[in-house]
Amino acid sequence: MSTASPREPARTVRSAGSGATSQGAGLPVTDLLAFTAELVDIPSVSHHEEAIADHVEGILRAVPWLRVDRLGHNVVARTHLERPNRLVLAGHLDTVPPNGNEQSRVDGDVLWGLGSADMKAGCAVILELARTVPEPACDVTYVLYECEEVEARHNGLRRLLAERPELVAGDAAVLGEPTGAVVEAGCQGTLRIAVTMAGERAHTARPWTGTNAIHRLAPLLERAAGYQGRRPVLDGCEFTEALSAVRVEGGVAGNVVPDVATVHLNHRYAPDREVDEALAELRAYLAPAIDEGAGDTVELLDFADGAAPGLDHPLLAGLVAGAGGGPRAKLGWTDVAFFSARGIPATNFGPGDPGVAHAAGEHVDRSQLESVFAALATVLAGR
Repeated sequence: MSTASPREPARTVRSAGSGATSQGAGLPVTDLLAFTAELVDIPSVSHHEEAIADHVEGILRAVPWLRVDRLGHNVVARTHLERPNRLVLAGHLDTVPPNGNEQSRVDGDVLWGLGSADMKAGCAVILELARTVPEPACDVTYVLYECEEVEARHNGLRRLLAERPELVAGDAAVLGEPTGAVVEAGCQGTLRIAVTMAGERAHTARPWTGTNAIHRLAPLLERAAGYQGRRPVLDGCEFTEALSAVRVEGGVAGNVVPDVATVHLNHRYAPDREVDEALAELRAYLAPAIDEGAGDTVELLDFADGAAPGLDHPLLAGLVAGAGGGPRAKLGWTDVAFFSARGIPATNFGPGDPGVAHAAGEHVDRSQLESVFAALATVLAGR
């Protein structure tokens, strides 16, 4: 799709925060639903974000108070007002592959289409703030990046942090992932292990002469199914730990008792602990079903530590106050963890229902777009 300048907005709105975005001038705000539809209509499946990155770059370079940099298909725009604090507003430009929902469709105050919730609505809010707030109370960095929906090694935010960390430095960060316009603080950590059970082959006509490794998985699976995780409360947000079996491998032939069977387990742990502690507790919990002396093994496949809520930071506390309603824990892993690992408190806050992300019926409501915009505008206004 062409990367020409944005089409004319279908209407204007005056949300609660729009006055603040123009420093009291009361200027109208772009129709955020139409703006999101514009972004939806630019294909941007992961690894194919060039067109939308070009489009976004063009919008941001037209804003006179922003300094714009680009690395790959990652676009960063920053104010330089010598404010005492800097807030990072970040959103990913990519989507999962389409499912018959490539084109946007507006039905009243609802926009349907690929990426409408996850997360081109959040990107639309970020871009609108960037172009309408010339003198925020804090300096602001606007980050639009590639490849969030694929393996972490491709993640554009991760690349920026590794190659140009000065571009994304800040005192606090907000990731515009869909949260239903509710502050979802921090995120869980995640780890995967492979537990391999040892057995001894035998003919299935005489199974008692061997040891069935698949059968030996039964106590382990039962223990996993009965897991009751901790529920720690951090900054007023309750995190729920969980354990799930996600893959089982085993079997030699239809008439052979298997001598090896492996189960993969995914553990989600609260951000008040790091992977070593989480893994040690998990191994202790599973130990009654594992006999390492008999050849059973436990292997850590991958992990990513979580992010503490960090809501005591004034910028994030201001966001909670402006968003209305209490914050809740993010039950899942998001890119806020990249910021947290570098000492930058970060939270998730964006329009759209996370439950419809990646679904054929993905959609977003106008009310959530305007609510998120208003809350973030209030933070930028320093109120």
